[in-house]
Amino acid sequence: MSGIAALAQTAGHRRQTPAPVPPRPNLTDDYERWYTEATPNNRMLLSLRSGIDSEVAWALDRLCRLCQNEQFMLRAIPGLTDALFEWPEWYTKEGAKQYSDDSIFFAVPPEKERRRRHAIESLFILRNAAMHPSNGEELAIHPNTRDLILCALHELKPNTDANCEFLLYVIEILQSIATNIVLPPPNASPKASPIGPLQQIAGFSSNRSLIIAALTALTIMYSNPSNVTHLTSESPALETSMNVLPLILDKELIDAALNFMYAHLSYPPMTKAFLLHPRMPGTLRLLVSLILADQLEENVSFEIGMPVYTAPAQSYVARDHELTKEELDKLVSISEPQRCYEWMKTMFVAKAEGELTQVDFWNLYKDVFLPFQDRYPLLVASDVIKNVTTVFPQAQAMVLPGPPQRFVVRGVDRRKDLSANAHYKCRWDRSHCSAEVFASTDALYEHILDQHLTPFEGAHMPCLWATCQQSDITKAQMRGHVLTHLPDMQPPPKHPAQPDTVTLPAPGYPHPVADPTIRPPPPARSTRVTYMRPHVDPPPSSLTALLILRVLFRASFASSDAAPRADDDHFGFPGTVDDPEEDAEEERNRNSDSDMEGERRGRKAFIGIRYLMEDVRLRHETFQGWVTEMVDAGLTGTT
Repeated sequence: MSGIAALAQTAGHRRQTPAPVPPRPNLTDDYERWYTEATPNNRMLLSLRSGIDSEVAWALDRLCRLCQNEQFMLRAIPGLTDALFEWPEWYTKEGAKQYSDDSIFFAVPPEKERRRRHAIESLFILRNAAMHPSNGEELAIHPNTRDLILCALHELKPNTDANCEFLLYVIEILQSIATNIVLPPPNASPKASPIGPLQQIAGFSSNRSLIIAALTALTIMYSNPSNVTHLTSESPALETSMNVLPLILDKELIDAALNFMYAHLSYPPMTKAFLLHPRMPGTLRLLVSLILADQLEENVSFEIGMPVYTAPAQSYVARDHELTKEELDKLVSISEPQRCYEWMKTMFVAKAEGELTQVDFWNLYKDVFLPFQDRYPLLVASDVIKNVTTVFPQAQAMVLPGPPQRFVVRGVDRRKDLSANAHYKCRWDRSHCSAEVFASTDALYEHILDQHLTPFEGAHMPCLWATCQQSDITKAQMRGHVLTHLPDMQPPPKHPAQPDTVTLPAPGYPHPVADPTIRPPPPARSTRVTYMRPHVDPPPSSLTALLILRVLFRASFASSDAAPRADDDHFGFPGTVDDPEEDAEEERNRNSDSDMEGERRGRKAFIGIRYLMEDVRLRHETFQGWVTEMVDAGLTGTT
């Protein structure tokens, strides 16, 4: 018994593990799961139908947050779609009439303003939800959707900000379900179709967002072949589309206008009618200008000619190196044979094909150091020749068989000094003056005065410049006469594009030559071909504008051989299938005066924009082929 008591006491001192506490529900306003349960008595649904402004405002505020989530489904809460339709339906049928024209300038009572906001927010939730395909399908089959859209478009006028916002949401809901809408026959009641109000909004509204929405909704409905019978040549939306074409910076508006024009003109009767429109030529120019504005090109160049060989325009003469005074002073005091080694390194260079006679080698050495032999003895000739192989191991003294025999040193050559061609060379004494080339005209003139004119005794003297034939000139006149032989102080002017090199006919061709006129003509210096090409695909707006141009082009040249047809080499026009029976019927109906006049005007308009079309360059070959066809037809077409 005592053991059991001790065991119980020990267990009592152990730490007890607490039972898990279930998490408390998150009841904050931003956590909607607890009031979005899929039950008919859902709090949010009950709040919407309560009629209490604060509850309705709370529910709509929560739903405005939820509808921005892609996972938000209207069918998840039974009855939610019906509840959201209640406030917009009240506004379109009764509520909008309660607001007088004074509400445009003066604030409405808070109670009325809250109810109007309830209607707009409910419609906003439906509009956001309709962006999801599943919600769009549910709204498309809901019985209240069609009635709300028609009633709002026909009853509400876009004369206030609230009505404009309401109509914008209605049209955007219509866009999400318009793909499968088949409009009633044209002879049905006007209020049974949304076309009329949409045309009025697109044609006469000053609200940009409404215009874009209306044009987009019309484009979607007209893209259904069953609805093309509602197209009319007197279309306000078409006029607006032409009006906004110059606004090339507003891409969203331009896209909506171009898409509507394409849908409108894809119907052949509307195409023929548009050819007679007075604004048709200007519209063509704007369409081409829009394509050119979006065109992005890069500069491409490549060489097509042969390699070009050049030589410096300023020619240089290679002269044998002579010891300068500084080099001579440095060598004289060096003891032999080191002096001979350093002298060879200064005067000669290794050259496999070079060759000097042994006598010349010895004479060069002797002429330099003979004046100093009393203080610095010379080497004998045989030692000088032997030292060549010491300084230049690849060089070799040899005897070439004759007759006569030649004693040479092979493998070395004189070091060369490059000097500018004798541009400033003194040519006195019939070009035998020993003076070096001067650096400028001034230096050359001073040399002539000091060395040739001043020392001359007598009043008259002959001009001894090169081949000058003047034999009796006074000494005073000779100072001016000699200037006629000197080069200009400034180099002759040349064009900025003139290069500093001379093009030669082939590599290694001698330059300079005595008579450059007998030199064979060289290849062209510049044979690069440069052109512009598109490096990116055009944006969708440009492609739509090109499609519109092609529709009008086909209609303008329908009776001409220039009109392209769909065959193995041509795509024809996308979405249009050439039916032989339809072509025959079209041919029978083409002879009317108005059709012929429209084609004539169309051909004249395309001839007028040919100069613009020539600058259009598209990356895709098929699209560029369409442009080429239009340009060619503009060259050969007749009006």
